[in-house]
Amino acid sequence: METTLAAERVPVTEIFVGELADFGAVVEEHRPAVFRFLLASLREREPAENLTQECFLRAYQARSGFRGQASVRTWLIRIAVNLMNDYRKSARLRFWRRTAQTSLDVAFTGDWLVDRRSSPEAEASAREQVHAVWRATAALSERQRTVFLLRFVDEMEIREIAAATGLREGTVKAHLFRAVDAVRRKLRENE
Repeated sequence: METTLAAERVPVTEIFVGELADFGAVVEEHRPAVFRFLLASLREREPAENLTQECFLRAYQARSGFRGQASVRTWLIRIAVNLMNDYRKSARLRFWRRTAQTSLDVAFTGDWLVDRRSSPEAEASAREQVHAVWRATAALSERQRTVFLLRFVDEMEIREIAAATGLREGTVKAHLFRAVDAVRRKLRENE
């Protein structure tokens, strides 16, 4: 009974900071999701890798300020969304973004979804479907693309997306609905 009373006296913020105490484990657990989101959003491997690293550096520096109002994953994705937005707005990188190829290697992304036991024809079909979805998401607004990718690539729930993006749940639902509708229409056009 005394153990329970002692545990009850520990402030909630200390419990969550304790969750971040082994930051190497946090990085190991959440790095794939953060990188996947940034790669899917930016479609450029090098900036995605750099921003992933920056995300964990900023999280490490701010770990004592983590209040536990969201999960660690949601907190990290929020940092990644902010970094991505800053990256896109950066005036000094505009020239390089325009000159760099913005297409993502379809063979690389196809590996995320393809069942290794499927036939070569099924693999080719799956890769073409993935490529079609990437093309369709490129036409979405930035917010719609972010919400779409967080929902379907990172499999986040609506409330987690809202916390990560700073949008209201209703706004997330509206952007997600419009994004899904636009992607479906684009895929139908290409059939």
